[in-house]
Amino acid sequence: IIHYHYYFSVADTANKIMEPLRQNVKTTLPLSLGRYHISEEYGFLLPNPLKELPDHYSPWMEIANKLPHLIESHQLRAHVNKMPLLDCQLLTSYRAQRLAHLVLSCITMGYVWQEGDTQPEQVLPRNLALPLVEVSRNLGLPPLLVHADLVLTNWTKRDPAGNLEIIVSFPGGESLRGFVLVTALAEKAAVPGIKALVQATHAISQPSQDALLQALQQLRLSIQAITGTLGQMHEVLLRDHYVDPDIFYAVIRIFLSGWKDNPAMPAGLTYEGVSQEPLSYSGGSAAQSTVLHAFDEFLGVRHSRESADFLHRMRDYMPPSHKAFVEEIRSAPPLREYILSSRRGHLLTAYNQCLEALADLRSYHITMVTKYLITAAAKAKSRKLNPLPGPPRALEDRGTGGTAVLRFLKSVRDKTLETILHPSG
Repeated sequence: IIHYHYYFSVADTANKIMEPLRQNVKTTLPLSLGRYHISEEYGFLLPNPLKELPDHYSPWMEIANKLPHLIESHQLRAHVNKMPLLDCQLLTSYRAQRLAHLVLSCITMGYVWQEGDTQPEQVLPRNLALPLVEVSRNLGLPPLLVHADLVLTNWTKRDPAGNLEIIVSFPGGESLRGFVLVTALAEKAAVPGIKALVQATHAISQPSQDALLQALQQLRLSIQAITGTLGQMHEVLLRDHYVDPDIFYAVIRIFLSGWKDNPAMPAGLTYEGVSQEPLSYSGGSAAQSTVLHAFDEFLGVRHSRESADFLHRMRDYMPPSHKAFVEEIRSAPPLREYILSSRRGHLLTAYNQCLEALADLRSYHITMVTKYLITAAAKAKSRKLNPLPGPPRALEDRGTGGTAVLRFLKSVRDKTLETILHPSG
C-alpha cells in the first residue's frame, strides 16, 4: 500500500508543492557556479541528462515515448487512466528526479490539452497527480511543464559529433524539436556570460578594473551570441533548427500553456488526491530562464512594478539553486555604483555596451514573438481552409506564461535602455 501525505489547506497548497528541503546557500565565500549546481560547461542546462528511468517506471516511459502519437490520435487520456500508481522512492538520483519531472509534466500537458483549449481536462487523475506532486516537491518545482524541463533537461547528444536530440516530444514534429534545441543552444551560448558575472564580482571585490573590463567584454559577446543563436529558428535552410511559425502557433503552443491567467481554465486544475480545490500555475515562459534574471541583477536593470512582479514570480519556477544564484548576484556589491564611482570611461562604455546588447536581444525577442504569435494568429484567423488543427483561441494575445506578451516585452526592453549611463550622470 502506498501512503501519500499531500492534503494541505487550500490556501497554501500551491506554494507548498514548490518548497523542497531548501538548502541555505547564503555564504560569505567567493561566488562560484558549482555551489549553485551551475555547470562550467553547460551553465543552467542539466549536464548529461538521463534518457531512461528505472524499469519500475516503464509505464511512464512507454507513454512518454509515444506522446505525440497518443495526443494526435486522442488516446492519451485513456492510456493515462490505465496507468498504475507508482511512488517515487526508486528515483534516488537528482538526474532521475529531473527526468521523472520532465516525463510526468509532459504527460500532464498532453492530458490536459489533448482536445485543445475548448475541452481542457479539469481534473488530473491521482495516478499522475500524486507522483508528479511528489517529485515536484523533491525538486522545488511546480507540478507542470516548466523551462527547466522542456529545455534544460530535455536534450541529449545523438552522436559523437555532438548533434543534439530531444528526449520527450509533443505534436509539432521538427518545429517542436527546433524550438527546444535552439532554446537549449541559447542557454549554452549564455555560459561565458554567466562565468563573466562571477569574474566581475571577484574583480569588484579585489578591486581590479582590468579584470572587470575583460568580464564586461565577455558578457557583451555572450549576450550577442544568444541573440545570434535564437536567429536559427528563422533559418529555413537550417532544417535541424527551423521552427515554422504556423505550426508553433496552431500546434505547439497549447502544450506549453498553464492554468493561471488562462481564460480556457479560469479556475485552474484539480490535482486529484492533492487538493480538493483547483490549483493555478503559469505555463512555460522564457521568463523562467535564469539567464536574463542574472544579467538584469548584475547590470542593475530595474523593471516596472507589473513586469517585476511577473519576473519574480517566475523565479519560483526555476530550480531553487538557480534562483539562489540570482539572489546572490543581487546581493553582491553593485556594479553600477562601482562604474559610477570609478570615473573610468572605458568601464562605463563596456557597461553600456552590455546594456545595449541586452536591449538588442530583447528587441529580437519582440520580433520573434510578433512572428510566432501575433502574425501567426492573424494568419490563422484569415485562413479559411486551415489544414492545421484549430489554433488555441484563449491565449491569442498572451504568452504561454499568461502575460500580455508584447506589452511586457517592450517594457523590459525599454527599462534596459533606460539603465544606460550617460557621461554627465
